[in-house]
Amino acid sequence: VQLQASGGGLVQAGGYLRLSCAASGSVKAMGWYRQAPGKERELVAAITSGGNTHYADSVKGRFTISRDNAESTVYLQMNSLKPEDTAVYYCAVDVFLAHMTAGINIDYWGEGTLVTVSS
Repeated sequence: VQLQASGGGLVQAGGYLRLSCAASGSVKAMGWYRQAPGKERELVAAITSGGNTHYADSVKGRFTISRDNAESTVYLQMNSLKPEDTAVYYCAVDVFLAHMTAGINIDYWGEGTLVTVSS
């Protein structure tokens, strides 16, 4: 499975961005991780093919993950962005949501897309 992510960029605090990630095949759980400079990679949000979602506490109420199963595409709508959201965002897919939430044994990773939020 290949993953193609897009949508990163530079935005002012309080602004919004929408990330997209298209998978080349049918996938189960899809999600987004991020890694800020000097920090470990962390899960931002994940979603199963049935629509079950999981969010990091830091983004609840601001970010929304969704997917188009027919297109094997996952989206991350990021609103009310903060400077601390600045990071490289990575798309990921796995058979199990549990792997996504634990950050272990992830089947496939996409290339990162940089999100920069200026204050």
